[in-house]
Amino acid sequence: MPSRPILAAAVAYFAVAFGAGFVLGALREIVVVPRLGGLAAVALEAPIILVICRVAAGALVRRFAVPAGIAPRLAMGGIAFGLLQIAEIALAASFGARPADYVGDLLTAEGALGLAAQVVFAVLPVAVDRRG
Repeated sequence: MPSRPILAAAVAYFAVAFGAGFVLGALREIVVVPRLGGLAAVALEAPIILVICRVAAGALVRRFAVPAGIAPRLAMGGIAFGLLQIAEIALAASFGARPADYVGDLLTAEGALGLAAQVVFAVLPVAVDRRG
């Protein structure tokens, strides 16, 4: 069982990523996809979200004093990743999609790129130290 600081940091990290993804995803779908297409839109969005997540990971590692080392930092990122997947499936369901539809979307170029960015999100806490 992960420690309280790891759990708290993971929940906060998930919240930042989900919030940023929700706002940028709405802008992507409304503004960018009609002009450039889905893959280009995700390719433009992913680095922005990852920069936000990198900054958040550093701040949250410091704020919650997540211990240095691969295991505690991967626990933080892995828990946040799991929460993100649950939230993504729930959001898709709120628009009428089934979990199988969500998984099927991951098999598209846009979905694969988005998933790759989420995997990077999960390991970003390992790349930061407490000093920032």
